[in-house]
Amino acid sequence: MQRGDQKLQVTVPVMEKPDDPQRFADMVTEQENLVPQLGILALTINDQLKSLLTELRIDSGVVVAARWHGVPVMLHEANRVPGRAVRLLGRLAQRICLPAGIAIPGIRPGVTRHVGLPVRSEIARVSRAAARAALGFDPDSRLLVVLGGSQGATALNAWVEREFPRLAAAGLQVACVTGLGKGAARTIEAPTAGGGVARARFMPFCDRVGDLLSAADLVVSRAGAGTIAELIRCATPAILVPYPQAADNHQRANAAFFAQQGGGLMLEQTALSELSARVSDTIFDAARMREFRDSLERMDRENSIDPMIADLERFAAPPSAGLHADPVPPSTLT
Repeated sequence: MQRGDQKLQVTVPVMEKPDDPQRFADMVTEQENLVPQLGILALTINDQLKSLLTELRIDSGVVVAARWHGVPVMLHEANRVPGRAVRLLGRLAQRICLPAGIAIPGIRPGVTRHVGLPVRSEIARVSRAAARAALGFDPDSRLLVVLGGSQGATALNAWVEREFPRLAAAGLQVACVTGLGKGAARTIEAPTAGGGVARARFMPFCDRVGDLLSAADLVVSRAGAGTIAELIRCATPAILVPYPQAADNHQRANAAFFAQQGGGLMLEQTALSELSARVSDTIFDAARMREFRDSLERMDRENSIDPMIADLERFAAPPSAGLHADPVPPSTLT
């Protein structure tokens, strides 16, 4: 790095444990403290830190650069096990938004705010009749929707293929969002016990999530935070099958909390042989389904977006704007 006729080299100390958040924060602070002394706005970072930032697979470099330049940083984690990036970068942030009851050790008091995941305004509950008419589903048969998250879930897709004759015999129609690249859109049929015909519709992608969840009686899904937030918003009960290879097993934590709050059930992927029975026992139990929907409506009362917007406006505002006092109730801060 050239500065006039001087060549400056700034290196990061060797970090023995990349997972250690305190050491990571100390590294950045050490580098940050050198910036005023050197009078430069760029540093030569050693290969270890470069590798770590790349491995985190988010704009980690932006967070570090913001810290060096005095720009406020706000992080959001929707899963109930904070990811490695948030754990490592949290000490550089002015605000970390986490789910209720979740904490990251070592974060300064007053930095963490407990809020949920905001859901896009177009994802909202509509009447079941209107949703089924819009999507072309039978208005009279119970509808099971199977979701695998944004990438689809091969295990759940295969379960639908294998178990649809049994589901159809029970009188269920099925919509399975397979994920892109996991098969073309198609419809299969199987007989019902009453002599009718039930259909299973496979679709690679659905851009009308609000309608699909509103049309459903019950959902079988992975347990990503985004999917759970959408289930809550549309008050759709679910049986969650956490992805067993998810980082830090965070989907299991998400699913367990969802079930504890009364939004549905959790079933491990190793117990998929029990899923058809669980679906039938649940979807035809009117009292239990009503309890699930009541719990989901209660869970949806949280306002996630307004506290986050208020924080962003406060951090972005100049001191003269008078917004630097905390604008939202301190009950959400820890």
